[in-house]
Amino acid sequence: MLMPKRVKYRKTMRGRMRGKAYRGSDVHFGDLGLQALEPGWISARQIEAARRAIVRAIRRRGKVWIRIFPDKPVTQKPAETRMGKGKGNVEFWVSVVKPGRIMFEVGGLPEDIAREALKLASYKLSIKTKIVTRGDQAGEL
Repeated sequence: MLMPKRVKYRKTMRGRMRGKAYRGSDVHFGDLGLQALEPGWISARQIEAARRAIVRAIRRRGKVWIRIFPDKPVTQKPAETRMGKGKGNVEFWVSVVKPGRIMFEVGGLPEDIAREALKLASYKLSIKTKIVTRGDQAGEL
């Protein structure tokens, strides 16, 4: 699974997901992309599950680009633990996704197969998405 090799700070604050994604909101590498329609955290497990769904659907044709990386640590305290005694341990890594962000791209294969692959990947994610083509404008959403 994806995770950073090393980070400056081991545990981070949750932060806020306000506004739209202006960076990473265009299809640059492939022909079709999967765009986020709402803000959320996408875990490394979800990214890997979506990647596997795409790879299985395209059957070693074309190419897949993953445009998000889980670089935010999420901590959890153990079950049935009293409050206090510091912050919990890092349990998993997430990528912060804002509306408009292109998360996956595929290229080099027929459009109907690419659309089906991205549709299968969207089922693995916890946010609403839509499939966009290279020609679509970023300002739409």
